[in-house]
Amino acid sequence: MFNRPIYFHAPCFLLAAWMGCGELSLKSEVDFAEPLRVINSVSREGQGNAEAFVAMQTLVFADAKSIPIILAAMASSNEVALNWLRAAVETIAQRHVASGKPFPFVELGKFVLETSNPPRARRLAFELISKVDPLTSDRLLTGMVNDPSPELRREAVQKLIQQANLSLSESNKVGATLLFQQLLSLARDVDQVDGIAKSLRNLGQVVDLPFTLGFLTQWKVAGPFDSIGGKGFAAVYPPEAQVDLAADYDGKTGKVRWQRLLNTEEDGSVSMNKPYTPLKGVAAYAYSEFYSENARVVDLRLGSKNAFKVWLNGQFLFGQEEYHRNKAIDQYRMTGQLKSGRNIILVKVCQNEQTEDWATEWDFQLRVCDALGTPIRSVAAASGGDR
Repeated sequence: MFNRPIYFHAPCFLLAAWMGCGELSLKSEVDFAEPLRVINSVSREGQGNAEAFVAMQTLVFADAKSIPIILAAMASSNEVALNWLRAAVETIAQRHVASGKPFPFVELGKFVLETSNPPRARRLAFELISKVDPLTSDRLLTGMVNDPSPELRREAVQKLIQQANLSLSESNKVGATLLFQQLLSLARDVDQVDGIAKSLRNLGQVVDLPFTLGFLTQWKVAGPFDSIGGKGFAAVYPPEAQVDLAADYDGKTGKVRWQRLLNTEEDGSVSMNKPYTPLKGVAAYAYSEFYSENARVVDLRLGSKNAFKVWLNGQFLFGQEEYHRNKAIDQYRMTGQLKSGRNIILVKVCQNEQTEDWATEWDFQLRVCDALGTPIRSVAAASGGDR
């Protein structure tokens, strides 16, 4: 019944559990505090695994009603500790089901429905419910299309995608169209958004995918600057010190000025080859204004095959000096603080000197989102202005 793989082998205590050992008297958070502290002290490199193994032998014999206490501890777990705690929870659940005792649906259900609980822990609690009572979990999923847990939200959206496809297979094009249109605003994962957009277009609907995903499309660019030998990545050219849209700069081969670049690519890519033609050993800057109704923390999510640096309101957020790797949407996620009103986003993109055909791409894509991947649009974009 419980078939999720356990990520490490612990035959001694698992065998003991299946031989019918009784439950320990762990009844409160205080009783669990020390074994949970020991497990959450395991390093990402595995230091502390021996101590965690001993702590596990306490946890795995706890009553199944205590599972939420272990799940709550996942809030401070790294990936190694998470695997230990997941194994403890699954072992408790396996033993409890095998004993024939009533499953603690109420306790697990409350944990799942409390959205402030750790997302990965809520997902595990949901899986435990699903394996014992798929009908109940399916009904719970219906209300999770706006869930803060990315995995639960994805599964809920996928369920609606299946319903839309079913309507389509039954020749109910109107019903399918309405469902897909609703899903376009609910989906957060790019692959789901792409699939929904494709289905809508097949139904004759117009979809502005860059706007749906929240890509910034209105830019001003300045360059090229010299980056022979890769020096442009570290070099501090004038736009990094102060952006003056009326200024002339000393570029690689002469004076350069800011010029407007409107991005029209379906995947949101801003190609620096458009204003400059394909060049090698160069760096350039892209500038965009973003208007926010209020001050808030956001993600700046960028994808690029080239070396880049990103600033928000003059504050350096992140850079990566690497050339011609694979590019993906949301490849890099940077947290920044928007001000109320006008904000300045500056991106530096560097191209190296490789001459292969596949090394000619010189671009990036960037969108502003909340922590869940919900696009946040500039107030100007929302009102039909620059975006």
